[in-house]
Amino acid sequence: MKRVIAATGALSLALFLGACASDDNETTAGTTSETTTTEATTSETTTEETTTTTAAVEADDIVDTAVAAGQFTTLTTALQEADLVETLKGEGPFTVFAPTDEAFAALPEGTLDTLLADPSGDLTEILTYHVIPSEVFAADVVELDGQTVETVQGASLTVNVDGGNVSLTDVAGNTINVIDTDIEASNGVIHVIDGVLMPTL
Repeated sequence: MKRVIAATGALSLALFLGACASDDNETTAGTTSETTTTEATTSETTTEETTTTTAAVEADDIVDTAVAAGQFTTLTTALQEADLVETLKGEGPFTVFAPTDEAFAALPEGTLDTLLADPSGDLTEILTYHVIPSEVFAADVVELDGQTVETVQGASLTVNVDGGNVSLTDVAGNTINVIDTDIEASNGVIHVIDGVLMPTL
């Protein structure tokens, strides 16, 4: 009888220990699963932050942004000919009033060819006349009605604001409309204009 009781006690103890071991395994497994999930989440967050940071660092500069836009082919060609590409890829910030391809095409016949034939002369003067050595967004421009802004070339432009329309008057007396604004780049901003501004040459 004592042997039966002893055997029964031993069996109960074994079952109890087995149940405890099973609980410990489940707890350990649960903890490991949670740790793995946390590590995976942390890894994904770190990867996303790294990707975002890298994208910000690799944002297009003024020149690359103009090329990607597709409507400034003549302007980017002129910048290359005048050896101004590296300048506008610099730290800046710059504001560029960018004439469209149609704006250059509207110049008197032969004008563009003449300018491209002398890239370090009048072409450079005209191109730098379209650049302001600071970052000026549309919200800033509309506050400048009647005021002048100095360009990289040295001559000034007069800002005109009529309701929601903004135009620029160059020193030659031409008034050019701003038709699109705030195309942002890593080193400045581009505003699109429908004509070519002319300094006194």
